[in-house]
Amino acid sequence: MPGPASGAEPTPGPTGGPGRGALYTPDMEATPGMLAFVGGGEWQEGCTFDAEFLAASGGDQVLVLPTAGAYEHPERLVAQAGQWFEPLGGSVEGLMVLTRADAENDGAADIVRRARMVYLAGSSPMHVRSVLKHSAVWDALVAAWQDGAVVVGSSGAAMALTDPMVDARGGGLTIGLGLISGVAVVPHFGDTADDEHGQKMNRSVLLAPAGTPVVGVPERTALVRDPGGTWRAVGEHPVAVFLDGAPAADGLTVLPA
Repeated sequence: MPGPASGAEPTPGPTGGPGRGALYTPDMEATPGMLAFVGGGEWQEGCTFDAEFLAASGGDQVLVLPTAGAYEHPERLVAQAGQWFEPLGGSVEGLMVLTRADAENDGAADIVRRARMVYLAGSSPMHVRSVLKHSAVWDALVAAWQDGAVVVGSSGAAMALTDPMVDARGGGLTIGLGLISGVAVVPHFGDTADDEHGQKMNRSVLLAPAGTPVVGVPERTALVRDPGGTWRAVGEHPVAVFLDGAPAADGLTVLPA
């Protein structure tokens, strides 16, 4: 895939990384777009919020990054997304950013930078973090979001978008991608059939730094940050917000703007 035009003057990347030409320079004053964390069960009956996300993008194109599902038939995730968005009037393109080399490809970064809706499919939060952090594709995603694009992460990808992020291996908190800071997200919240998951959630709540909210997001539900910085929940179930080891009395109002 082609990189930026030869001879372009480098500018700093939006996350402080090395510049890669004019690719990451916003076309207008930075105004972050809608950001959504889906608790899992994406692209299924009940995920009516996807129509809203598509409309907020101002277009009909959805760029799907199956990075977190790199070892679980990522092409199937793209096909599932295509089937889901078609009746909503959306057209899906899959971008197979599965390895670190893929994430450093300037052509892939160019595609992400130009996207108006980027959907990161779920599975392994640790893999998506290791592939994307401080990469060309990540810089491009940040720039696209700052320029108004809609960014959606589901399941493990939703976990990785924040900093801190929940470590799926044991429930403690670790360094995440940091698209937004000061909050941690736990997907698949309320799945009582998964005892181990419930124990990890408890550890996440108890181990979170003072003043850092932890949000449990059930499947077929999304935690949404609107462009103005306000938060809301959409979908089949309510979300649960915990602060300093206990349920937050003010709910979503404790989340960072």
